[in-house]
Amino acid sequence: MTEPQEWYYNTATGEVELGPQSPMQNRLGPYATREDAEKALEIAKKRNKKWEDQDRDWNNWGTDKK
Repeated sequence: MTEPQEWYYNTATGEVELGPQSPMQNRLGPYATREDAEKALEIAKKRNKKWEDQDRDWNNWGTDKK
């Protein structure tokens, strides 16, 4: 049985790595595919926007603010 491959995006170098090679503070992941790891910054940006929207909705629940 083979180990599942996990891909990471190194934020210091901008390179994609197979397996956790760089220090934790310099990587995003794991991702299931190399292609997803290559899009790590885009994925993180979309997730952050979604969470910010959810936080705003939560904090403004019951008010007229949006």
